[in-house]
Amino acid sequence: MNKECTNGECLICKAPLEYFEKDEEMECALCHKKELGKTRCINGHYVCNDCHTKGIDRIIGICMSTDSADPIEIIRILMAQPFCHMHGPEHHIMVGSALLTAYKNAGGDIDLKEALTEMQSRGRGVPGGVCGFWGACGAAISAGMFISIISKASPLTGESWGLSNLMTAKALGDIGKTGGPRCCKRDSYLSILAAIDLVREYFGISMKKKMPVCTHSAMNNQCIGCRCPFFVSRD
Repeated sequence: MNKECTNGECLICKAPLEYFEKDEEMECALCHKKELGKTRCINGHYVCNDCHTKGIDRIIGICMSTDSADPIEIIRILMAQPFCHMHGPEHHIMVGSALLTAYKNAGGDIDLKEALTEMQSRGRGVPGGVCGFWGACGAAISAGMFISIISKASPLTGESWGLSNLMTAKALGDIGKTGGPRCCKRDSYLSILAAIDLVREYFGISMKKKMPVCTHSAMNNQCIGCRCPFFVSRD
């Protein structure tokens, strides 16, 4: 077992978490569903992805109600919702949803409700912890899903297939250069900023681009401080 403890991150008891190299059978402490997993707190509590993202379907209504073309502003609104925690698979839906909404509001030709519904479906398939276990952060994958949805990519398409993978690669490149450990907020911002540039270049749509200032560092036990491009010292 490769154990990595963090402080106060269990949704049940706020105890440190531990991560396992191999899947073990877990029972969700909230819904009692049994499944394979790699993460639980040191008191034995496991929370499945479905319970961790409870309420995430509210994203569609929130996104449909804004006319903002700034995906950073939109995801900050989503991050303030009760369904969003400091870290978690909800970000794998939120990144793409914020980008779809800003893209539409900046002049992109999509059916937004249909696109957001598809983003929910795809994003739910990316579990928590993939940044470390798969070597591909879910925020970057979400940005790739965004490009796939607006370009109607599939495993059999040509240019759109390439652009979707290029998007994920560009986001992962920025995430990888910044380094770990994980921060779902940092990785979400990096993925969105990379997507804004790619969409402007390849789709001719200019979403608003604003450099975020982190307001979550005090809640992140793994904050990398001044190594993060969004960190502002509170001293």
